[in-house]
Amino acid sequence: MKNPLVTIGIPTYNRANANLLAVINAALCQTYENIQVLVGDNASSDHTPELVGSIKDPRLVYVRHSENIGANANFNYLLNHADGDWFLLFHDDDLIDSDFVECCIAALGDAQDVGFIRTGVRAIDTEGNVLKESKNIIEGTEREDFYLSWFNDKTAFFLCNTLYHTKRLQDSGGFYSPNHLMEDNCALVRLLDRWDHANVEDIKASYRYTYDQRTYQVPVVRWCNDFAYLLEMISMQCSGDRRHHVVEQGRRFFGRLCVRRANANASFWRQLYARLIIARYFGRQSLHLSWDRTE
Repeated sequence: MKNPLVTIGIPTYNRANANLLAVINAALCQTYENIQVLVGDNASSDHTPELVGSIKDPRLVYVRHSENIGANANFNYLLNHADGDWFLLFHDDDLIDSDFVECCIAALGDAQDVGFIRTGVRAIDTEGNVLKESKNIIEGTEREDFYLSWFNDKTAFFLCNTLYHTKRLQDSGGFYSPNHLMEDNCALVRLLDRWDHANVEDIKASYRYTYDQRTYQVPVVRWCNDFAYLLEMISMQCSGDRRHHVVEQGRRFFGRLCVRRANANASFWRQLYARLIIARYFGRQSLHLSWDRTE
């Protein structure tokens, strides 16, 4: 299909006074016109219904849950109610460039066995200033190359820079990780177990970075648990001598991420306790490599 329908799912909760309008406009103003924008309101108590209702566009569909069903359930609700052949789950404070969807569909070409398409991504602050940019560079064609490119900071995994094949994501179990912290990355790994992927090297999406976001409020043991779950799935997909290399690089990478989270808002004693947990999951080497590194 040369012009497939793309659903952009926007989960939201009490963001009417923040970035929700800009996010919806970024979705509706794509240069690729065959889109559906599906907003899932998780029982907001602000004026979200009025804000969304003021936007007159037949491509926009608004669903308001009668009660808050939790972020992960809202993600999967949007996925399971998407009409599009392709699906973007787009947080209510992130942004995509106007040609994001067009570039992704162009990268797909005539390929029939693709589970997801990814672009480069930039980090922005609350004011929209660019903090960091990361092109999407995959060095090699094997699964091991895909994961090593991630672990070696050649590419970055976020929801806003990933377009999923809707049916294949649904069939693989949608968005899930044990602590609902790595559900997007787990979705990629499950898809890669059966399907190929397509890539756009250029940066076409923006992840809004705020220091007080949930990344730094969740106990580090929960992050360790989800990262270990993800690494086990990755390990099962790799083979031969490269499997050990991928796993070791993954342990260092995930250990480093856990250290950053532990460093963020914790006292000295909490950081020390977090070190013991991280070392148990990913080894002491991860601490030596990453304890003094910052985001």
